[in-house]
Amino acid sequence: MASIVLSNVDKIYAGGVKAVNGLNLEIKDGEFMVLVGPSGCGKSTALRMIAGLEDISGGEISIGEKVVNHLPPKDRDIAMVFQNYALYPHMTVEENLAFGLKLRKMPKPEIQKRVNEAAKMLGLETYLKRKPAALSGGQRQRVAMGRAIVREPQAFLMDEPLSNLDAKLRVSMRASLNQMHERLGVTTVYVTHDQVEAMTLGDRVCVLRDGLLQQVDTPQNLFDKPVNLFVAGFMGSPSMNFVTAQVVRDGDGAAVTFADVKLQIPASTFTEKPGLDQYIGKSLILGIRPSDFEDASAAGSHANGWATLPAKAEVTEELGSEINVLFLIDAPPVEHKDTVAAQDTGDDEEAALPLIGDKSLWTARVNARSHVRPGQTIDLVVDTHNLHFFDSESGLAIGHEANR
Repeated sequence: MASIVLSNVDKIYAGGVKAVNGLNLEIKDGEFMVLVGPSGCGKSTALRMIAGLEDISGGEISIGEKVVNHLPPKDRDIAMVFQNYALYPHMTVEENLAFGLKLRKMPKPEIQKRVNEAAKMLGLETYLKRKPAALSGGQRQRVAMGRAIVREPQAFLMDEPLSNLDAKLRVSMRASLNQMHERLGVTTVYVTHDQVEAMTLGDRVCVLRDGLLQQVDTPQNLFDKPVNLFVAGFMGSPSMNFVTAQVVRDGDGAAVTFADVKLQIPASTFTEKPGLDQYIGKSLILGIRPSDFEDASAAGSHANGWATLPAKAEVTEELGSEINVLFLIDAPPVEHKDTVAAQDTGDDEEAALPLIGDKSLWTARVNARSHVRPGQTIDLVVDTHNLHFFDSESGLAIGHEANR
C-alpha cells in the first residue's frame, strides 16, 4: 500500500490545450479518493498519468514516496480497472484472473491461492470455468476487479468501472466496492462523472473542472460547504437552486429577498460566514438545496422557526419515500459561468422544461406524506440555517474558510 502525491502536475496536448493544470493532490495511504467532474474536466487524464499511460508535461508524481515520472506502467506497482472490462474472451474466468501472475512467473500454488481468494471475495467461485461471453455485465466487471486484486498492488486505479452497468446493478456493485475496500484497505483512485457514485464511495472527493482542482473534501463537506457556485451546483442530486437576491436589514437582524419572497437570515449565519455582513444592501447569489425544503403540512414540529414559501407545483416526481416538487419562482435563472458549467453532467437526463417568461424552475424534495399533485398550491418551509451565499462576480462561497 502507498500514498500517491501529485505536485503541480500539468498535461498539455498538441495545440496548447491544458487537460490538467497545476494539479496538487495528496492521496493518503489506504484512502479511497474519487475524482469527479463534468466530461472533459481532466479526471481520466489525471488517472492515466498516475498509471503511466500518459506522459506528464510538468510537475511530479510519486507513489509510495518514490517519484514515478519516468517509470513505465509495469514498474509502478498499480492495477487498473477499466470501463470496458478488457477481459480475454478465449480464456476462462480462472485463466483471466491468473494471467498477469503467470506473466510474472509466480509459483503455481501461489497463483492458485490468490485466484481462489479473489474469487471467494467477489462471489465468482461457481463461474471460474466459464468464459466472459457466458457472464453478465456485473459478473464481467467483478472478474476485471478480481484481476486487479490478485496482483496485490500498492494502489488500484479505476476509470468509470460501473458506467456500463444498469442502474440497479451499479448500486449493488458500489456496495461490493465499499466492502472490498474495507477488507483490503488498498489506496484507490476512482474516476466517475456520477456525483452520486462519488458521494457514496469516496473517503474524500476531488472535484475538477477544465483541468483545475476546485475542492477536495469529504462528501458531506462538499455538500454542506461548497467552495464555489460550480461545486455547489455539481454536487447533490437534484442540484442546488440558485437565484440572484438582495441582503437587507430587517429590524434587529437581516433578511434575503428575491422575487416576492423574504427569508430571515439567522444571526448564527453571520458568525459562521464571516464577511456576509458586508453584503447588506448588496446583491449576491443565494443557493438552497432541494433537501432543505419540506411541505409545511408534513413537516411537523422539527420545522419550527423555518421560513414559509408558498409555491404552485408544476411537476411532481414521486420517488416512493420522497417527492420532488418542481415549481416556478418569479425571478430570472442565474446565468453565471459556474452554474452553466455545473449543469453539464454529461447526461441527457435533465431535459429542461419549457419556461414561461423570465422565471426560474426550482426543485423541493419533500416527504411522501405530502401527497402534493401537479397544479396544487403548497406551503413549503425552508431551513434558513442552511442557506448558501455566493459572490455574484467571482462565484466564490461567502465566508468559506478557503476563500477568507
